[in-house]
Amino acid sequence: MSKKHTGKLSHIDEQGQAKMVEVTEKSDTVRKAAARGFVKMSAEVLSLIREDKIRKGNPFQVARIAGIMAAKKTHELIPLCHPLQLSNVEVELTLSSNGVEIESRVVCVGKTGVEMEALTAVSMAALTVYDMCKAVDKSMVIGDIRLVKKSGGRSGTYINPGEK
Repeated sequence: MSKKHTGKLSHIDEQGQAKMVEVTEKSDTVRKAAARGFVKMSAEVLSLIREDKIRKGNPFQVARIAGIMAAKKTHELIPLCHPLQLSNVEVELTLSSNGVEIESRVVCVGKTGVEMEALTAVSMAALTVYDMCKAVDKSMVIGDIRLVKKSGGRSGTYINPGEK
């Protein structure tokens, strides 16, 4: 069940100025979020990844660490995000017939959600895959980054209706 939108943006004050959301009075709850994204690439790059022949090293291992690190630094990258004490970050990368599917899952106990941390983890993992493989294919496309699910807090659980 998802909270109805009030039509008011939480990061904008009455004068239209950007602001950080006040969370002092919110209850600490378990907050979870999952996000996904995709890196479309050539058959040549897919083959090199499968055969572990990318010259820079294993892109999945490096991208997993990059995603975890990025989730932990989200508040440093996105100006109005709160610093959070994350209790778990997982990043999975899976080869498909035309690219790499990336999924992150982030958990904390806190006053605000971890959606941005999950999205940031996927984004940075995707950029790292690109960086690791760009010598072979500069035409890779990063996209379809989206929130899959989130839970915790007053707004409850949200499941992206486009997810299977």
